[in-house]
Amino acid sequence: MADNARAKKLADLIREVVAQKLQRGIKDPRLGTHVTITDTRVTGDLREATVFYTVYGDEEERKAAAAGLESAKGVLRSAVGAAAGTKFTPTLTFVADALPETAKTIEDLLEVARASDAKVREAASGAAYAGEADPYRKPGDDEDEDAATE
Repeated sequence: MADNARAKKLADLIREVVAQKLQRGIKDPRLGTHVTITDTRVTGDLREATVFYTVYGDEEERKAAAAGLESAKGVLRSAVGAAAGTKFTPTLTFVADALPETAKTIEDLLEVARASDAKVREAASGAAYAGEADPYRKPGDDEDEDAATE
């Protein structure tokens, strides 16, 4: 079993090699400049690598990019093997990254929170304090209370 530092270093190398090969070496029109490699993870035994990617475009372009990556898997694995120089080249699995959808969900939730804050701010604009404007005691206030209670 390899150590985590070696797996991390191999994952970084795989991400770089796959990204460069997609940009310059593969002529598949389904991949083009739409695909971005976001992350790569390698198992502890360095046998399998998961490559996360995002695609700029609609659902049809995502499906086409997934098919293009699947067809280019052998060429990409060969490029990784040549660059890594390891005894065994890890098998590549391409997984669409959920990052854009997660970011969209977070943005939607933040927009709901902003709208709620605006409603609260609007309701509080004409409100008055339930007690005094400054509810905290000051050093001279204790003497006034003692005189009033006697």
